Parts: sequence; C-alpha cells; structure tokens
Amino acid sequence: MASDELFTSGHRGCAGCGMAAAVRMVLQEAGPNTIVANATGCLEVMTTAYPETAWKIPWIHAAFENAAAVASGIDVALKKLGKREGINILAFGGDGGTYDIGFQALSGMLERGHNITYVVFDNEAYMNTGIQRCSSTPFAASTTTSPAGKFSIGKKEKKKPIASIVAAHDIAYTATATIANYRDLKKKVRKALDAEGPSFIQIFSPCPTGWRYPSELTVELSRMAVETGIFVLWELEGSDMNKIKVTYWPKERKPVEEYLKMQRRFAHLFKPEKKTDILNKIQEEVDEKWKHLEELNEMAR
Repeated sequence: MASDELFTSGHRGCAGCGMAAAVRMVLQEAGPNTIVANATGCLEVMTTAYPETAWKIPWIHAAFENAAAVASGIDVALKKLGKREGINILAFGGDGGTYDIGFQALSGMLERGHNITYVVFDNEAYMNTGIQRCSSTPFAASTTTSPAGKFSIGKKEKKKPIASIVAAHDIAYTATATIANYRDLKKKVRKALDAEGPSFIQIFSPCPTGWRYPSELTVELSRMAVETGIFVLWELEGSDMNKIKVTYWPKERKPVEEYLKMQRRFAHLFKPEKKTDILNKIQEEVDEKWKHLEELNEMAR
C-alpha cells in the first residue's frame, strides 16, 4: 500500500524520473531498518526542500563527493555503539557523485571493506546542475558542455564502465539493473544487502529533462536499452570478470538506432542527415561487447 512506502509521493521530481522509481524499488526491498547517506544531486534537492521530506527512514545529506565516506562513518559508529546488527546502510549517488567527483570516497569505502551497499542512479550526465557532460555520458550524446553542432557529434569519449571498475576492487557483489526489469532489480538489491562486505548496484535511470523524451516513455526506454544491448544486466561475486553472469539475454537484440532515436540528445545523428558512420560505430561496439559476453557464457558451461 502507498502508506507503507518508505519513499513517499509528492516530492519535486520531474514526471517520469527514472531515479525516483528506482529509489522506491530499492527501499521496498531494503525495508524500514535502513539508513541512507545521499550525495548532493537531483535526489537530494527534489526530496528534502525544507521543511518537507519524502523519506520515512533515517536519511543524511552528504556533499557531492562524499556519500561513501559518510556511509562509512555510519557503519563504524553503529559498530562502536553495538547497534550495527540488522541495519542496512545504503549510499546513494548520481553520476557526478559516483563516476567523477565522488569516486575517491567510493574507492576508499570499497578498499576498507565496509558493509555498505552503494547505489548509483545512472542518468548519464550532471542533471541537477544543467545537463553537463560526465564520464557517464555515452559517446555521441549532446549535453550543454558537449553540444552537437556543425563540427561536433556531441561527447567524443566512451562511457566509463563504472561497475567493472568497482568490481576490480574485489568486493562481495556487483550488479547492474533497470526499473523495467523489476524482479531482476529486487533480487539484486536483496543479494547486495545480504552480501558480507561492500556491494554495488548501477541502476540505469532515464531522465526526461536531460535526455529530452516524453516522460511516459521512461520504462520503455529502460527496456529498450537492454533489448538493444546498450545496457547489459549482469552480476558478479568477486572481481574475476570472466565469471560475470548475464541475468538477461535478449532473444534477438534490436538495432541500437531504435533506442537512440527515442531521445533528442541523439537527434543530430538522424537529422538533417543520418550519420550512418557514427551509428555503425555504436552498433559495432555493442556487437563486440556481446560477442565477448557470449564467449564467457560458453566458457562457463
């Protein structure tokens, strides 16, 4: 029932915000014995405008760069007080607070072995401060600081593989998820919370404002990212990427164009003329990634 939700309605999030849906799903699985350390960003701004809050659990605002450090402090403090048992500690961060500005604190948290689940809501740019380019922004996406134009295709660099980098810390559990694959997400949250030591979940979180698409398409975009192979659903225990487990295999991957053309941040790839070379490059990279995953799957049999 709505009254049982730990993340309440009435916040100031944009209609169709993928992150808001993801937070709700995560807390449904985590339950009331949960403490959240939340980095500065859309989630903090839209849910805690004084004197109101959308949170029905203990929640603390951390600076852009140190949600993982604050969560680490909570972990240590509860242990010192003898109250750590049965409490879930979650660190929530967006792209800037995880991929870029907050990566140092995140890496430190993982290296020290705190029993914390870190969740990054991956909306592929600095949305709260004006849709600026981030290392999470995919190749060829147009942002306010990597705008597409006569001499630019948008961002020139590839998206940072944050989950793989985190997994290299040899932590207990790493996974990727989307709100369109609800049961998959809930199972991964449970595994992360039950893991002994640090765990990490990257949740693909479409942003209608930054990606420029109709808000009612958020779940469909999440689904299309998986069906085209742009975003892979996987999980891993430990750091051996050869043991990665893909948790959803598209029966027949759709062309990446079907995903890209749904968003105006990629409109320059189709108008005024179709950028076939760029689209082919994106498709080839996705195909190569899946070829590697299929090879790993065969090795595991």
